[in-house]
Amino acid sequence: MLIIVEDSFGTRLDQYLTSHLPELSRARIQALIKDGSITLDGKSTKAKTPVERGMRIEVSIPEPEPAEAQPQDIPIDILYEDRDVIVINKESGMVVHPAAGNADGTLVNAVLYHCGDLSGIGGVERPGIVHRLDKDTSGCIAVAKNDAAHLSLTTQFANRDTSKIYLAVVQGCPKEPGGTIFTNIGRHPVNRLKMAVVNPGSGKPAITDWQVLRYDPSSDSSLVMCTLHTGRTHQIRVHMLHLGHPLIGDPIYAHPQRQKAKPGRLMLHAWRLAFNHPRTGERISIESPIPPEYTPWLTGVNLPVWVDDKAPVEPRRQ
Repeated sequence: MLIIVEDSFGTRLDQYLTSHLPELSRARIQALIKDGSITLDGKSTKAKTPVERGMRIEVSIPEPEPAEAQPQDIPIDILYEDRDVIVINKESGMVVHPAAGNADGTLVNAVLYHCGDLSGIGGVERPGIVHRLDKDTSGCIAVAKNDAAHLSLTTQFANRDTSKIYLAVVQGCPKEPGGTIFTNIGRHPVNRLKMAVVNPGSGKPAITDWQVLRYDPSSDSSLVMCTLHTGRTHQIRVHMLHLGHPLIGDPIYAHPQRQKAKPGRLMLHAWRLAFNHPRTGERISIESPIPPEYTPWLTGVNLPVWVDDKAPVEPRRQ
């Protein structure tokens, strides 16, 4: 709510709001006035109405109507599929769901074409999507095909009943061979496009286990395995930066042009994913092929055997 306190006698309502609400264009303000979302002294009004000291302006901005994604014939690499779930090996550079600036060509558009009508499972804006992968992150992403599967998988991700293991390449070499990072992550106080480690009491808890698999002195960079115990936005990128070793190729948290290694992409790959099947309860473990950009860091590396500590324990037979 705004109350006019300065002498603005004779100024049009839309002009007054344009100067006091710079985040809204004049055309947007006029549209809000027209549909009754902006009132003057509790009543509908017009854009040209002159304002006076003491008048009460109320602005209500409705939530934008999500656009329904359309099917598109876009090739996808399917790692697992049944009537309830599909797990896809997302390529780096592919946006997961339509948004401003990416109206189509997304993973959702491709899945809708492959699976048919998902009937807005999880909402028409993100049908079937149960967890996130950044645009430039590659690897395993699970999509639900029906409401029951969507509820089961989102609950598992929220309750940390899934297993998520990533491969990252970071700048430099950490002093320790591995460890656990436990911080709170929230919006960066200055750059709202970034996330950051924030003080306790703000943000949300974020836990990442990490292990150095190989250091490459020629590029001064290291292959690191990260196991996520939470799913915060940009969690690995923020945690490795917090450790002093930003990801190679990260345009937001690093300076790729200053890094010796130049693979041409963000070096983050969702390598392994495990969850309980929403219908049968069986533990499903999926491993995504490691992209060729990782080859320079894989020489001589014995990749760790996957021990899924979230897998249900088999009952002991009597």
